[in-house]
Amino acid sequence: MLLSKIFNQAPDLDIKSLSMDSRDVSKGAMYFCLEGMINDGHNFIDQAIRNGAICIVHSKPLAKTKADIVYIKVENVLTTMNQVASRFFDHPSRHLKVFGVTGTNGKSTTTTVIRDVFNHYMPTGYIGTIAIRYGDVDLQPEHTTPNAIFIHKTLKDMVDAGMQAVSLEVSSHGLDQGRVLSVDFDVAIFTNLTYEHLDYHGTMENYFNAKKKLFEMVKKDGVCVLNVDDPYYDELRQVCNARVVTYGIANDADYRADDIKLKTNGSEFVLAAHGQTYEIHTNLMASYNIYNLLAAIAGMCESGMTLEAMIPYLDHIEQVDGRMERIDEGQPFNVIVDYAHTPDGFEKIYEYADSITDPQRRIIAVFGSAGKRDTKKRRVFGEISSKYCDSIILTEEDPRDEDPREIANEIKSGVVDTNCIFIENRYDAIRQAIESANVNDTVLILGKGDEVFMDRLHGTEAWMGDHAAAHDVLRRYYLGIEEDFEEQSEDKE
Repeated sequence: MLLSKIFNQAPDLDIKSLSMDSRDVSKGAMYFCLEGMINDGHNFIDQAIRNGAICIVHSKPLAKTKADIVYIKVENVLTTMNQVASRFFDHPSRHLKVFGVTGTNGKSTTTTVIRDVFNHYMPTGYIGTIAIRYGDVDLQPEHTTPNAIFIHKTLKDMVDAGMQAVSLEVSSHGLDQGRVLSVDFDVAIFTNLTYEHLDYHGTMENYFNAKKKLFEMVKKDGVCVLNVDDPYYDELRQVCNARVVTYGIANDADYRADDIKLKTNGSEFVLAAHGQTYEIHTNLMASYNIYNLLAAIAGMCESGMTLEAMIPYLDHIEQVDGRMERIDEGQPFNVIVDYAHTPDGFEKIYEYADSITDPQRRIIAVFGSAGKRDTKKRRVFGEISSKYCDSIILTEEDPRDEDPREIANEIKSGVVDTNCIFIENRYDAIRQAIESANVNDTVLILGKGDEVFMDRLHGTEAWMGDHAAAHDVLRRYYLGIEEDFEEQSEDKE
């Protein structure tokens, strides 16, 4: 694209790509000097030019310039980058029905349900924690909400591939750091807001203020889908830039679930909406997933897909990897892997486990807590877990440069009257939990979900994933498949 079509009175320079990272600049690129929390892009201009940048967008005065480079000074580089990225890729979000989903928990499930079900109505893509998916494309993302350049490039790829809609996870970090400022949102969905990310935001007020930006930026003829049962509902409704529809269970709502029946392999409920009732059968488990499903149903219905059209697809929603994933190798007890890593997430999955586990049977939990992240919730994890669990096995969970045993001790300080042990190697911890389970017990493996990495002292290392580890142990323990366990276990170190 010619630079003159991006900035008024700029020369007719052919811009071939956009970059905010001097290391990734290629020949003919426009480089944006972003000021981050650690690094300032202005300090890497020379490297960007050496790598091929021909245009520099900056906000600070520059001590030196080069005659053959175009320099454009702006008031806010981040805002400019968002606007330029949208224009450079031909405003792709304007050509898509864009669902934005934000909240502490439930973003991945809600967005993937939309992608799975709405795809039957019109071709739909997905960008989020789990993957980037559209058509036959399946890519691994670096962040829940990628940077503005990546987002618009990916949306353009989706448009070119024939997509007509996209469901996008929108994290508080992404909102606070302005990664979606120029995305044209048609539907903004709020799942819930609970204690999380305070190591970044500092206070719940700051956390909420980041989340609410999505509902301020949704276009005026769009729709805001809000959880009426969440304590932040009233405050959030006041800032919505578009009409509001609600969903819930405990309070009256536009989309409400009644007569809920939770099972070990799914859920049933009666959906009350549009003055009618509908029998809903779904393979999604737990009451909090009913909230996620309601949010998705409301968003899709308000976007043109009728309830009658979508209900048949709710029965067998594609498994969201690592989110309430039931691991079944024919064993006579429940094994569930979940990404839960917040106090509220723990409480909800424990409530579900309690509802499906006979009082005479046991709940066994395996989890840890991430190093170099919010340390205040560690003791809370222990307190919540000891309310529900009969046995707790603490283990490593992205310890980074912290000692996993010390992290476990902080969690253990909140445990009261519950058997609690520490096994550092995560595979061995999962093995211990499964091998100790009896008929009709419930084993919960929490925290990592489908993640296939472990952040340790010397960086990111490969991890087979909680779901793969659980399947592997069950095959050995229950099916009796003989393999060299010691060698395999050592590989996990």
